[in-house]
Amino acid sequence: MATLWKKGRGRLGVFDPLLGNWLAQSDSPRGPVRISRHFNIILDAKYVELQVDWIFSGYTYSERSLFGVDQDQQLKFWSFTSDGKRSEGVVADATDLHPQALGFEAMMPDGLARQVYWPDDESGFHWVVESKNRRGWNRFVAHHYHAIQEEP
Repeated sequence: MATLWKKGRGRLGVFDPLLGNWLAQSDSPRGPVRISRHFNIILDAKYVELQVDWIFSGYTYSERSLFGVDQDQQLKFWSFTSDGKRSEGVVADATDLHPQALGFEAMMPDGLARQVYWPDDESGFHWVVESKNRRGWNRFVAHHYHAIQEEP
């Protein structure tokens, strides 16, 4: 299998294929939604910052996350959302979805959840959120992202 994503050096090198600006459009219980994801290296390359905006008709839900290595040298994320919630989690194996998947798991109020990124066959990526149950992973959000150009 050809390498679809070229990872960079270091613990944060797994994010190299995701750096930049991305867009997905989907349907949701609130109606059509446009989701932008912006991955940037920050703080002397010690962290990757993710800015996400879910844009609904008349409403925007935002998330800011940091990905970095903690004191135990484990790759983690810390996420904060516009509704006041926060979560944190650790890198986890998600190769059941794709051999090059980048996954993170977090213990949420309703149990274990994961988010996973993996390359598509073109120039974008897939992103899902799933919760764990007795039968395995239950997917409840799935988006396909395409690169977008930086707005002037």
